[in-house]
Amino acid sequence: MANSRDHLEKRCPKLGSVIAFSYCRTCGEDASPCGKIFDCWWEDFDITTYLKETLTEHAFNKLADSRPKPKLASILELIEEAKKRMNEQNG
Repeated sequence: MANSRDHLEKRCPKLGSVIAFSYCRTCGEDASPCGKIFDCWWEDFDITTYLKETLTEHAFNKLADSRPKPKLASILELIEEAKKRMNEQNG
């Protein structure tokens, strides 16, 4: 069942392009689902039931309790990571 919806596609509000559900299902930390998966897919199918059936109880609760970072915070983190990489390459 985990792969039964992987072919579905939707515009990703974080990336700004069309992506497959398989990406949403695995793009998070340690190949966990995206933190916005509930927000993006609830209109297409019962994402809550789907995730309860495919994730462990602990993984589901962790995902359900998590809040995605605001976009600005994510952008600032990416900038800091890029600066660190540049310093490591040049240092």
